[in-house]
Order: sequence, then structure tokens, then C-alpha cells
Amino acid sequence: MSGTRKAIAAARRLVVKVGSSALTTAGSGLDVARLDALVDAIAERVARDTQIVLVSSGAIGAGLAPLSLGKRPRDLATQQAAASVGQLALAHAYAESFGRYSLTVGQVLLTSDDVVRRSHYRNAQRTFSRLLALGAVPVVNENDTVATEEIRFGDNDRLAALVAHLIGADALILLSDVDGLYDGDPRDGATRKLTEVLSESDVDGISVGMSSSGLGTGGMVSKLAAARTAAGAGIPVLLAAASEASAALTSASPGTAFAPADTRLSARRFWLGYAADTTGKLRLDDGAVTAVVRRRRSLLAAGITGVEGDFQAGDVVDLVDAKDRAVARGVVAFDATELPDLIGRSTHELPAEQRREVVHADDLVPLRR
Repeated sequence: MSGTRKAIAAARRLVVKVGSSALTTAGSGLDVARLDALVDAIAERVARDTQIVLVSSGAIGAGLAPLSLGKRPRDLATQQAAASVGQLALAHAYAESFGRYSLTVGQVLLTSDDVVRRSHYRNAQRTFSRLLALGAVPVVNENDTVATEEIRFGDNDRLAALVAHLIGADALILLSDVDGLYDGDPRDGATRKLTEVLSESDVDGISVGMSSSGLGTGGMVSKLAAARTAAGAGIPVLLAAASEASAALTSASPGTAFAPADTRLSARRFWLGYAADTTGKLRLDDGAVTAVVRRRRSLLAAGITGVEGDFQAGDVVDLVDAKDRAVARGVVAFDATELPDLIGRSTHELPAEQRREVVHADDLVPLRR
């Protein structure tokens, strides 16, 4: 067994994410038997003194049958209505199922603000910490009843990666209707399953599709992105089928394992790189890209070739290369209106009050490509 799988099997604090297609069906809504099987596996792991946070999709799917909806609605208002009904059914089902093991469930509904805004982020940390200390199993979902962008893009995979870092998890397990990461469409017999992903180069060029179940919206695209986010921040990840939840949570033997980066990002640097909203772009020349990404230096005005967006000093912006690829993110030290007169100029050419870094190295995070 690889070191990554051993680390996941031995994790003392774990985030488990399950997708809509693993819990619901288009015709019948919530599948209680599937949910119970998942809870059985989680309870077994909790009995081994592991703290678990469950990030669960399925609210919209659970609300379809009670509202006599034959398939996932396309319009936002009906999606939110289904989420409103389904969220209650889902929470009740989890409370009853975990109750078989005398485990208490705490529902945590999050929106993007709760992980994007630093004050909300820290408050969420405290809430999770207290729930886990009290022996509860937090069950997390996006607040689909009021969310807008989140509900359209099915971002619970990304949410799971953010929560894993937020709570200081030792590992992340992503469960879905697919048994791992393939180098193409798994329905094509010529494709190959990757059992271990050791670096970014292992997944370069892999084409993955969206969900075809009609229930979830993220598919393998969001799962791969979430796995790369968490692994890049130093958290080992296992991607496996929900039907193999018991093996995934005990031995970590099935699916695809993603090896973590050598260094775990601090909470602030993770927030900068993966959670914060960006409000603009700074275009960099090749020399600045090298300085920022490889040498981890501050960004100076001389290395900037263009400015986009309406931002103020203290906002988070993307730093992009000549091909418009985001290579880093950071907290900008100038307003957008100030920068056009400064770009391309050496520090000694600037007025004394403006002789500072545009983005300081301490407020800058290179992005994995």
C-alpha cells in the first residue's frame, strides 16, 4: 500500500464528500438504503476514534419526489424550491441513520461567503472545532435554498476541499458513482484507471466529462479540481465509488489516491490561493512570472504589462502570464486607478510615496499549473 493510502487510512480527522448520484434517484428521490450504507461506513470509522465531517450533496435530488418533479429542474427558482424541501428530508434521514449508532448530527449550511470572507472563514473554523469536540458529526451542504452561483455549478467538491483545509483535516475522501480517475471516458473500454497520482504531471492532458446522471452537476471535472486543490495544499485525497465506502474509509484501498504536496499551506495562504474572490488581473511579463512563481519574489511595477478590473488596495487579484493563465494570486497594494501610471517603471523611477511592492511576497501565492 502506498504512503498516501496509509496516511488516509490512519487519518484522525477526515472529510468525506458524497455526491447526489450516490444518494438519490431521479424517480424516487432519496435512497435510504444507500444513505444507511454510507452511514454504516462512517460510523465504523468514527468508532476508531476518527473525527469526520461529511459534506453531502443530494438536497435537490431529495426534493424531487415530494414535489412530483420527474427530473432535476433547470430554472433556479424551482431548484431552490426543491432544495428547500430536500434539505429537510436529507437532514432528517441522516439524523435517523446516525442515531442507530447513538451519534449526533449537526447540520452546517454554507455559502461561498463563509469560506471567501476571512471573518466568516474563522467563525466557521470555530464552529466545526466545537462540533467535533462535542462528538457530533457535522453534515455540510451549500445553502442551496439561497445560493445562486453555487447551485448552478454544483461546487460541493470544491467546498469539500475548502472544508478539509479549514478544519485541518488529515485527509479527504471524495465518493461518487465512479470508482476512480480514468485517463478518458470510463465507458470506453480502452481507458485506464489511475490508481496513484503522485504529481501534477500525472493528470496533465486527461480529459474528464461532466456528470451524466441528471442529478449532480459537478461530475469528474469538479472532483479532479477538488482533489488537485486539496493535494496541492498538503492534504492526501482518495477518489472512490460510494458503493466502496466501507473499504475507502477503513483501508483506503479502492479508487485513485492523490499524493499531497510536501508542505501544507497556512490558513491565510490557502485562503489567498483557493478561497478568496478575485476582483481583477495584473498581466506580467516573462521575467516577473519567473520571479513570482519560481523565486517567490514580490511583484514590482516594472514587471507588469497590463491591468484589468476595478479593485482597491487590499483586494485579491490574479497574476496572469502572457497567455492569460493565472500563475499566482495576491493582495494588491494599489488601487486599479493608480497602477496604469506605474506599470513598466523601475522602483527608483516612482515617486517616493509609491516606492513599494505592488504585491508583497508575504501576500502572494503561486498557483499549481
